[in-house]
Amino acid sequence: MLHYYFMLGVRSLRRNPALTALMVLILAVGVAASVATLTILHVMSGDPLPHKSSRMIVPLVDNGPIEGYTPGDERNDDQISYQDAVAFLESGQGDRRAAMFGVAGNIEPARPDIAAFTAEGLAPSRDFFDMFEPRFAQGGAWSPADDASGADVIVLSRALADKLFGAANAVGQRVRLSGYTYEVVGVLDTWKTVPRVHRMRGGPGPFGDEDEFFIPFRNAIRHEMQLNGNMNCTSRRDPGFAALLKSECTWVQAWFELHSASDRPQLQAWVDAYAAEQRKLGRLKRAAPNMLYDLPQWLEHMKVVGNDSRLSAMLAFGFLVLCLVNTIGLLLAKFSVRAPEVGVRRALGASRKDIFAQFLTESAVIGLVGGVLGLTLALGALALIGSISKQLAVTAQMDWVMLCVTFALSVASAIVAGLLPTWRACQVTPAMQLKSQ
Repeated sequence: MLHYYFMLGVRSLRRNPALTALMVLILAVGVAASVATLTILHVMSGDPLPHKSSRMIVPLVDNGPIEGYTPGDERNDDQISYQDAVAFLESGQGDRRAAMFGVAGNIEPARPDIAAFTAEGLAPSRDFFDMFEPRFAQGGAWSPADDASGADVIVLSRALADKLFGAANAVGQRVRLSGYTYEVVGVLDTWKTVPRVHRMRGGPGPFGDEDEFFIPFRNAIRHEMQLNGNMNCTSRRDPGFAALLKSECTWVQAWFELHSASDRPQLQAWVDAYAAEQRKLGRLKRAAPNMLYDLPQWLEHMKVVGNDSRLSAMLAFGFLVLCLVNTIGLLLAKFSVRAPEVGVRRALGASRKDIFAQFLTESAVIGLVGGVLGLTLALGALALIGSISKQLAVTAQMDWVMLCVTFALSVASAIVAGLLPTWRACQVTPAMQLKSQ
Protein backbone atom coordinates (compact mmCIF):
# COMPACT_ATOMS: atom_id res chain seq x y z
CA MET A 1 0.00 0.00 0.00
CA LEU A 2 2.89 2.36 0.75
CA HIS A 3 4.21 1.84 -2.77
CA TYR A 4 0.76 2.67 -4.14
CA TYR A 5 0.60 5.87 -2.09
CA PHE A 6 4.11 6.76 -3.24
CA MET A 7 3.08 6.43 -6.88
CA LEU A 8 -0.01 8.55 -6.19
CA GLY A 9 2.31 11.17 -4.70
CA VAL A 10 4.49 11.14 -7.81
CA ARG A 11 1.43 11.57 -10.04
CA SER A 12 0.10 14.39 -7.87
CA LEU A 13 3.22 16.40 -8.64
CA ARG A 14 1.93 16.76 -12.21
CA ARG A 15 -1.58 17.89 -11.25
CA ASN A 16 -0.60 21.42 -10.27
CA PRO A 17 2.90 21.82 -11.72
CA ALA A 18 3.24 25.51 -10.85
CA LEU A 19 2.10 25.02 -7.25
CA THR A 20 4.22 21.90 -6.86
CA ALA A 21 7.31 23.61 -8.29
CA LEU A 22 6.83 26.52 -5.90
CA MET A 23 6.61 24.17 -2.89
CA VAL A 24 9.65 22.20 -3.97
CA LEU A 25 11.67 25.36 -4.56
CA ILE A 26 10.74 26.92 -1.20
CA LEU A 27 11.59 23.69 0.62
CA ALA A 28 14.84 23.26 -1.33
CA VAL A 29 16.04 26.78 -0.59
CA GLY A 30 15.35 26.36 3.13
CA VAL A 31 17.07 22.98 3.25
CA ALA A 32 20.07 24.21 1.23
CA ALA A 33 20.62 27.20 3.51
CA SER A 34 20.41 25.16 6.70
CA VAL A 35 22.46 22.20 5.38
CA ALA A 36 25.24 24.40 3.98
CA THR A 37 25.59 26.15 7.33
CA LEU A 38 25.29 22.90 9.27
CA THR A 39 27.95 21.28 7.07
CA ILE A 40 30.49 23.99 7.91
CA LEU A 41 29.59 23.74 11.60
CA HIS A 42 29.88 19.94 11.41
CA VAL A 43 33.38 20.11 9.91
CA MET A 44 34.59 22.83 12.28
CA SER A 45 33.41 20.98 15.37
CA GLY A 46 34.73 17.59 14.26
CA ASP A 47 36.92 15.40 16.46
CA PRO A 48 40.03 14.39 14.48
CA LEU A 49 40.95 11.62 16.97
CA PRO A 50 37.63 10.31 18.33
CA HIS A 51 39.11 6.98 19.46
CA LYS A 52 41.44 8.63 21.94
CA SER A 53 40.40 12.27 22.28
CA SER A 54 39.76 11.88 26.01
CA ARG A 55 43.37 10.71 26.45
CA MET A 56 44.96 13.59 24.53
CA ILE A 57 45.83 16.29 27.07
CA VAL A 58 47.12 19.85 26.69
CA PRO A 59 48.83 21.14 29.89
CA LEU A 60 49.02 24.86 30.69
CA VAL A 61 50.84 26.54 33.56
CA ASP A 62 50.58 30.28 34.18
CA ASN A 63 54.06 31.84 34.20
CA GLY A 64 52.91 35.44 33.86
CA PRO A 65 54.20 38.24 36.11
CA ILE A 66 52.65 38.85 39.49
CA GLU A 67 52.32 42.59 38.79
CA GLY A 68 48.72 43.47 37.96
CA TYR A 69 47.50 39.93 38.52
CA THR A 70 44.22 39.37 40.33
CA PRO A 71 43.55 35.82 41.59
CA GLY A 72 40.77 34.29 39.55
CA ASP A 73 41.68 36.09 36.34
CA GLU A 74 41.34 33.74 33.37
CA ARG A 75 44.59 32.87 31.63
CA ASN A 76 44.84 34.46 28.17
CA ASP A 77 47.92 32.52 27.05
CA ASP A 78 47.50 29.13 25.39
CA GLN A 79 51.17 28.18 25.05
CA ILE A 80 54.04 27.50 27.43
CA SER A 81 57.66 28.50 27.76
CA TYR A 82 60.55 26.46 26.42
CA GLN A 83 61.76 25.45 29.88
CA ASP A 84 58.30 24.17 30.85
CA ALA A 85 58.03 22.30 27.54
CA VAL A 86 61.36 20.54 28.15
CA ALA A 87 60.27 19.61 31.69
CA PHE A 88 57.06 18.09 30.34
CA LEU A 89 58.99 16.15 27.69
CA GLU A 90 61.31 14.70 30.31
CA SER A 91 58.56 14.04 32.88
CA GLY A 92 57.87 10.43 31.89
CA GLN A 93 54.15 11.07 32.35
CA GLY A 94 51.65 9.31 30.10
CA ASP A 95 52.39 6.96 27.23
CA ARG A 96 53.64 9.73 24.93
CA ARG A 97 54.74 13.34 25.21
CA ALA A 98 55.23 15.93 22.49
CA ALA A 99 56.40 19.53 22.31
CA MET A 100 56.27 21.57 19.11
CA PHE A 101 56.42 25.01 17.59
CA GLY A 102 56.01 26.40 14.10
CA VAL A 103 59.09 27.11 12.00
CA ALA A 104 59.85 28.54 8.59
CA GLY A 105 62.93 28.33 6.40
CA ASN A 106 64.33 28.78 2.93
CA ILE A 107 64.57 25.63 0.81
CA GLU A 108 67.30 25.47 -1.82
CA PRO A 109 66.29 22.77 -4.34
CA ALA A 110 68.99 20.72 -6.05
CA ARG A 111 67.00 20.95 -9.29
CA PRO A 112 68.15 23.93 -11.37
CA ASP A 113 64.64 24.54 -12.71
CA ILE A 114 63.29 25.40 -9.23
CA ALA A 115 64.33 28.61 -7.50
CA ALA A 116 64.80 28.83 -3.75
CA PHE A 117 61.56 29.37 -1.84
CA THR A 118 60.26 29.74 1.70
CA ALA A 119 58.41 26.83 3.31
CA GLU A 120 56.41 26.61 6.53
CA GLY A 121 56.71 23.63 8.84
CA LEU A 122 56.57 22.28 12.34
CA ALA A 123 59.30 21.28 14.81
CA PRO A 124 57.81 18.52 16.99
CA SER A 125 59.36 15.82 19.12
CA ARG A 126 59.13 12.29 17.73
CA ASP A 127 56.01 11.18 19.63
CA PHE A 128 54.03 13.71 17.62
CA PHE A 129 53.62 11.26 14.74
CA ASP A 130 52.28 8.47 16.95
CA MET A 131 50.02 10.85 18.85
CA PHE A 132 48.33 12.56 15.88
CA GLU A 133 48.61 9.57 13.52
CA PRO A 134 49.40 11.06 10.11
CA ARG A 135 49.93 8.39 7.47
CA PHE A 136 53.31 7.98 5.79
CA ALA A 137 53.50 7.54 2.03
CA GLN A 138 57.24 6.80 2.22
CA GLY A 139 59.58 6.00 5.08
CA GLY A 140 58.61 6.96 8.61
CA ALA A 141 59.42 9.18 11.57
CA TRP A 142 62.97 9.84 12.71
CA SER A 143 64.48 7.55 15.35
CA PRO A 144 64.48 8.20 19.13
CA ALA A 145 68.24 8.71 18.90
CA ASP A 146 67.80 11.36 16.20
CA ASP A 147 65.12 12.97 18.33
CA ALA A 148 67.35 13.14 21.39
CA SER A 149 70.36 14.50 19.51
CA GLY A 150 68.43 16.89 17.29
CA ALA A 151 69.85 15.28 14.16
CA ASP A 152 69.53 16.89 10.72
CA VAL A 153 66.64 14.74 9.53
CA ILE A 154 63.39 15.86 7.96
CA VAL A 155 59.91 14.57 7.09
CA LEU A 156 58.31 16.16 4.04
CA SER A 157 54.70 16.62 3.08
CA ARG A 158 53.69 14.77 -0.06
CA ALA A 159 53.23 18.04 -1.97
CA LEU A 160 56.74 19.26 -1.10
CA ALA A 161 58.31 15.88 -1.87
CA ASP A 162 56.63 15.83 -5.29
CA LYS A 163 57.82 19.36 -5.95
CA LEU A 164 61.42 18.61 -5.05
CA PHE A 165 61.84 15.02 -6.29
CA GLY A 166 58.92 14.28 -8.58
CA ALA A 167 57.90 10.62 -8.69
CA ALA A 168 61.21 9.40 -7.24
CA ASN A 169 61.43 7.99 -3.73
CA ALA A 170 62.38 10.93 -1.51
CA VAL A 171 63.64 8.83 1.43
CA GLY A 172 67.42 9.13 1.66
CA GLN A 173 67.50 12.29 -0.45
CA ARG A 174 69.06 15.53 0.80
CA VAL A 175 67.29 18.84 1.34
CA ARG A 176 68.93 22.20 2.01
CA LEU A 177 66.88 24.10 4.59
CA SER A 178 68.01 27.47 5.96
CA GLY A 179 71.63 26.69 5.12
CA TYR A 180 71.67 23.17 6.63
CA THR A 181 71.55 19.84 4.82
CA TYR A 182 68.85 17.46 6.02
CA GLU A 183 68.30 13.81 5.19
CA VAL A 184 64.74 12.88 4.26
CA VAL A 185 63.53 10.00 6.45
CA GLY A 186 59.86 10.07 5.57
CA VAL A 187 57.11 11.57 3.43
CA LEU A 188 53.63 12.09 4.84
CA ASP A 189 50.64 11.18 2.75
CA THR A 190 48.14 13.98 2.16
CA TRP A 191 46.94 14.85 5.66
CA LYS A 192 43.51 16.43 5.64
CA THR A 193 42.63 16.19 9.33
CA VAL A 194 40.23 18.98 10.33
CA PRO A 195 40.54 20.86 12.55
CA ARG A 196 44.31 20.72 12.95
CA VAL A 197 44.33 20.68 16.73
CA HIS A 198 48.14 20.75 16.84
CA ARG A 199 48.22 24.06 14.92
CA MET A 200 45.76 26.22 16.84
CA ARG A 201 48.26 29.05 17.20
CA GLY A 202 50.29 30.54 14.37
CA GLY A 203 51.20 29.01 11.05
CA PRO A 204 48.42 27.66 8.85
CA GLY A 205 45.95 27.57 11.74
CA PRO A 206 43.27 24.94 12.52
CA PHE A 207 41.76 25.14 9.01
CA GLY A 208 44.82 26.07 6.99
CA ASP A 209 47.05 24.11 4.66
CA GLU A 210 49.09 21.19 5.96
CA ASP A 211 52.66 21.84 7.09
CA GLU A 212 55.25 21.41 4.34
CA PHE A 213 57.98 19.82 6.47
CA PHE A 214 58.75 18.50 9.96
CA ILE A 215 62.11 18.63 11.75
CA PRO A 216 63.00 17.44 15.28
CA PHE A 217 62.17 19.83 18.12
CA ARG A 218 65.75 19.78 19.42
CA ASN A 219 67.12 20.27 15.91
CA ALA A 220 65.12 23.48 15.49
CA ILE A 221 66.43 24.66 18.84
CA ARG A 222 70.03 23.72 17.97
CA HIS A 223 69.89 25.59 14.65
CA GLU A 224 67.90 28.50 16.12
CA MET A 225 65.28 28.16 13.41
CA GLN A 226 63.01 31.05 12.55
CA LEU A 227 59.82 30.92 14.64
CA ASN A 228 56.60 30.78 12.61
CA GLY A 229 53.83 31.31 15.13
CA ASN A 230 52.69 33.37 18.09
CA MET A 231 54.97 34.43 20.92
CA ASN A 232 53.85 36.14 24.09
CA CYS A 233 56.44 37.92 26.25
CA THR A 234 54.96 39.60 29.32
CA SER A 235 58.28 41.12 30.39
CA ARG A 236 61.45 42.36 28.75
CA ARG A 237 64.14 39.83 27.92
CA ASP A 238 67.70 39.98 26.75
CA PRO A 239 68.28 39.72 23.00
CA GLY A 240 69.36 36.48 21.39
CA PHE A 241 68.03 32.94 21.04
CA ALA A 242 69.74 31.66 24.19
CA ALA A 243 67.98 34.36 26.21
CA LEU A 244 64.67 33.36 24.63
CA LEU A 245 65.11 29.79 25.86
CA LYS A 246 65.65 31.00 29.42
CA SER A 247 62.87 33.57 29.33
CA GLU A 248 59.22 33.31 30.37
CA CYS A 249 58.07 33.97 26.81
CA THR A 250 55.48 31.42 25.73
CA TRP A 251 55.72 30.00 22.19
CA VAL A 252 55.67 26.19 22.53
CA GLN A 253 52.71 23.79 22.51
CA ALA A 254 52.84 20.61 24.61
CA TRP A 255 50.69 17.46 24.58
CA PHE A 256 50.43 14.31 26.68
CA GLU A 257 48.82 11.06 25.52
CA LEU A 258 47.62 9.07 28.51
CA HIS A 259 47.18 5.32 28.62
CA SER A 260 43.68 5.80 29.96
CA ALA A 261 41.42 8.78 30.69
CA SER A 262 41.47 7.61 34.33
CA ASP A 263 45.17 8.60 34.47
CA ARG A 264 44.26 12.28 34.25
CA PRO A 265 44.21 12.89 38.04
CA GLN A 266 47.71 11.45 38.26
CA LEU A 267 48.92 13.82 35.56
CA GLN A 268 47.18 16.73 37.29
CA ALA A 269 48.96 15.86 40.54
CA TRP A 270 52.33 15.76 38.77
CA VAL A 271 51.77 19.13 37.04
CA ASP A 272 50.69 20.68 40.37
CA ALA A 273 53.79 19.30 42.08
CA TYR A 274 55.98 20.60 39.25
CA ALA A 275 54.41 24.08 39.52
CA ALA A 276 54.94 24.09 43.30
CA GLU A 277 58.61 23.20 42.83
CA GLN A 278 59.04 25.96 40.26
CA ARG A 279 57.50 28.49 42.65
CA LYS A 280 60.15 27.59 45.21
CA LEU A 281 62.73 28.40 42.52
CA GLY A 282 61.17 31.82 41.96
CA ARG A 283 59.03 31.05 38.91
CA LEU A 284 55.25 30.72 38.39
CA LYS A 285 54.65 33.48 40.92
CA ARG A 286 50.94 33.79 40.28
CA ALA A 287 50.13 30.43 41.86
CA ALA A 288 47.23 30.16 39.40
CA PRO A 289 45.46 26.83 38.82
CA ASN A 290 47.28 24.52 36.42
CA MET A 291 44.96 23.52 33.61
CA LEU A 292 44.62 20.25 31.71
CA TYR A 293 42.41 20.11 28.63
CA ASP A 294 41.47 16.95 26.79
CA LEU A 295 40.97 17.31 23.05
CA PRO A 296 37.23 18.21 23.06
CA GLN A 297 37.82 20.67 25.91
CA TRP A 298 40.74 22.14 24.01
CA LEU A 299 38.58 22.74 20.94
CA GLU A 300 36.00 24.44 23.14
CA HIS A 301 38.64 26.45 25.00
CA MET A 302 40.18 27.67 21.76
CA LYS A 303 36.71 28.56 20.42
CA VAL A 304 37.25 26.70 17.16
CA VAL A 305 33.51 27.00 16.66
CA GLY A 306 32.81 30.64 17.43
CA ASN A 307 29.55 32.21 18.50
CA ASP A 308 29.15 33.74 15.05
CA SER A 309 29.15 30.25 13.48
CA ARG A 310 26.49 29.04 15.92
CA LEU A 311 24.43 32.17 15.29
CA SER A 312 24.64 31.61 11.53
CA ALA A 313 23.36 28.05 12.00
CA MET A 314 20.47 29.29 14.15
CA LEU A 315 19.52 31.92 11.56
CA ALA A 316 19.67 29.31 8.78
CA PHE A 317 17.31 27.00 10.65
CA GLY A 318 15.07 29.97 11.40
CA PHE A 319 14.90 30.56 7.65
CA LEU A 320 14.00 26.88 7.20
CA VAL A 321 11.10 27.29 9.66
CA LEU A 322 9.90 30.28 7.63
CA CYS A 323 10.03 28.17 4.48
CA LEU A 324 8.01 25.44 6.24
CA VAL A 325 5.30 27.95 7.17
CA ASN A 326 4.99 28.92 3.52
CA THR A 327 4.97 25.26 2.49
CA ILE A 328 2.13 24.55 4.94
CA GLY A 329 0.04 27.28 3.30
CA LEU A 330 0.68 25.89 -0.18
CA LEU A 331 -0.12 22.33 0.93
CA LEU A 332 -3.39 23.54 2.45
CA ALA A 333 -4.30 25.07 -0.89
CA LYS A 334 -3.22 21.92 -2.77
CA PHE A 335 -5.11 19.48 -0.56
CA SER A 336 -8.24 21.61 -0.21
CA VAL A 337 -9.08 21.34 -3.92
CA ARG A 338 -9.01 17.56 -3.59
CA ALA A 339 -11.85 17.43 -1.09
CA PRO A 340 -14.19 15.75 -3.65
CA GLU A 341 -11.62 13.03 -4.24
CA VAL A 342 -11.35 12.43 -0.51
CA GLY A 343 -15.14 12.28 -0.18
CA VAL A 344 -15.42 9.62 -2.86
CA ARG A 345 -12.64 7.53 -1.31
CA ARG A 346 -14.25 7.78 2.12
CA ALA A 347 -17.63 6.74 0.65
CA LEU A 348 -15.98 3.71 -0.95
CA GLY A 349 -14.68 2.56 2.44
CA ALA A 350 -11.33 4.30 2.94
CA SER A 351 -10.69 5.18 6.58
CA ARG A 352 -9.29 8.44 7.86
CA LYS A 353 -6.08 6.54 8.58
CA ASP A 354 -5.83 5.61 4.89
CA ILE A 355 -6.38 9.20 3.79
CA PHE A 356 -3.83 10.41 6.32
CA ALA A 357 -1.22 7.90 5.10
CA GLN A 358 -1.85 8.81 1.45
CA PHE A 359 -1.52 12.56 1.86
CA LEU A 360 1.42 12.32 4.23
CA THR A 361 3.21 10.10 1.72
CA GLU A 362 2.58 12.72 -0.95
CA SER A 363 4.17 15.31 1.35
CA ALA A 364 7.19 13.03 1.73
CA VAL A 365 7.49 12.78 -2.06
CA ILE A 366 7.57 16.56 -2.25
CA GLY A 367 10.25 16.53 0.43
CA LEU A 368 12.29 13.95 -1.49
CA VAL A 369 12.23 16.03 -4.65
CA GLY A 370 13.01 19.11 -2.59
CA GLY A 371 15.94 17.24 -1.06
CA VAL A 372 17.46 16.52 -4.47
CA LEU A 373 17.16 20.17 -5.46
CA GLY A 374 18.26 21.29 -1.99
CA LEU A 375 21.37 19.10 -2.21
CA THR A 376 22.26 20.67 -5.54
CA LEU A 377 21.81 24.17 -4.15
CA ALA A 378 23.77 23.29 -1.00
CA LEU A 379 26.71 21.93 -3.01
CA GLY A 380 26.66 25.10 -5.11
CA ALA A 381 26.61 27.26 -1.99
CA LEU A 382 29.51 25.30 -0.45
CA ALA A 383 31.51 25.59 -3.68
CA LEU A 384 30.91 29.35 -3.68
CA ILE A 385 31.97 29.63 -0.03
CA GLY A 386 35.06 27.50 -0.69
CA SER A 387 36.11 29.74 -3.58
CA ILE A 388 36.48 32.69 -1.21
CA SER A 389 39.55 31.35 0.60
CA LYS A 390 41.53 28.15 1.18
CA GLN A 391 40.57 28.02 4.85
CA LEU A 392 36.86 28.19 4.01
CA ALA A 393 37.37 25.54 1.33
CA VAL A 394 38.59 23.13 4.02
CA THR A 395 35.39 23.52 6.04
CA ALA A 396 32.99 23.65 3.08
CA GLN A 397 33.18 19.92 2.38
CA MET A 398 30.09 17.71 2.45
CA ASP A 399 30.59 14.12 3.59
CA TRP A 400 28.25 11.12 3.52
CA VAL A 401 26.84 12.01 6.92
CA MET A 402 25.72 15.44 5.73
CA LEU A 403 24.49 13.95 2.46
CA CYS A 404 22.11 11.70 4.39
CA VAL A 405 21.18 14.57 6.69
CA THR A 406 20.13 16.63 3.66
CA PHE A 407 17.54 14.09 2.51
CA ALA A 408 16.41 13.27 6.03
CA LEU A 409 15.95 16.97 6.82
CA SER A 410 14.09 17.62 3.60
CA VAL A 411 11.67 14.68 3.95
CA ALA A 412 11.16 15.34 7.66
CA SER A 413 10.48 19.01 6.97
CA ALA A 414 7.93 18.17 4.28
CA ILE A 415 6.20 15.66 6.56
CA VAL A 416 6.05 18.20 9.39
CA ALA A 417 4.70 20.80 6.99
CA GLY A 418 2.13 18.30 5.72
CA LEU A 419 0.71 17.32 9.13
CA LEU A 420 -1.81 20.17 9.36
CA PRO A 421 -2.97 20.03 5.72
CA THR A 422 -3.23 16.23 5.95
CA TRP A 423 -5.26 16.43 9.16
CA ARG A 424 -7.56 18.96 7.51
CA ALA A 425 -8.00 16.66 4.52
CA CYS A 426 -9.02 13.81 6.84
CA GLN A 427 -11.91 15.89 8.25
CA VAL A 428 -13.81 15.84 4.95
CA THR A 429 -17.39 14.52 5.42
CA PRO A 430 -18.20 12.07 2.61
CA ALA A 431 -21.95 12.81 2.53
CA MET A 432 -21.44 16.56 2.21
CA GLN A 433 -18.99 16.12 -0.68
CA LEU A 434 -21.24 13.64 -2.54
CA LYS A 435 -24.25 15.93 -2.25
CA SER A 436 -22.26 18.89 -3.58
CA GLN A 437 -21.14 17.04 -6.71
